[in-house]
Amino acid sequence: MLAVPRPSVRMAPSILSANFAALGADIDRVRDETDLLHVDVMDGHFVPNLTIGPPVVRAIRRHTDAFLDCHLMMTNPGQYLRAFAEAGASHCTVHVEVGSTAELIAEMRSLGLGVGLAVNPETPFDSCEPWLDRIDMLLVMSVHPGFGGQRFIPDVVPKVARAAEIAHRDGLDLAIEVDGGIDAGTVPAMAGAGASIFVAGSAIFGAEDPVAAARAIREAAAAAAVALP
Repeated sequence: MLAVPRPSVRMAPSILSANFAALGADIDRVRDETDLLHVDVMDGHFVPNLTIGPPVVRAIRRHTDAFLDCHLMMTNPGQYLRAFAEAGASHCTVHVEVGSTAELIAEMRSLGLGVGLAVNPETPFDSCEPWLDRIDMLLVMSVHPGFGGQRFIPDVVPKVARAAEIAHRDGLDLAIEVDGGIDAGTVPAMAGAGASIFVAGSAIFGAEDPVAAARAIREAAAAAAVALP
């Protein structure tokens, strides 16, 4: 099993908001505040946007040894998992909404990938609860996936709290990641509920000083973080 890096508060800058004409430079710019590098993959079908695929992941891997956290917003992620693994992905997250969850988890395990499961804001927590003991990371979306720069949806905070409660109760080695509208103002609610990995795109790469912005989010999360198993 490929372990997700486990400091108490982990920053995952999302390259969705980086300058793709200078992607390597932007990745290097935030290196000191990067625990995981979040790679948003959108297929134009599961979400109404189209981004990147395995060739870009391969190019990123040639540039950096960072932990590549690939979020597959795709209708048919199983068709591409091997390609992402071969391109250098460290971890892939698929959406519970696409179904075939058991098969996708098994395929990621067989490929040596870290295993993540994402849940959208409107999807009930019950849909992902049965899988918590079989995955490495639960990604709770705090916006509707597809575009960066959206407003944080506070109604998802109880999902984070419930996942953290179950992980603690059952002794699970489960990382809880949150993505969407995360900045220094919204991160305390998520950290206080039990999240430990914080994806931020526009709040980091859209800032005048991306490193300072990432550090501010990390510090705000650390100040609100709960004791995690």
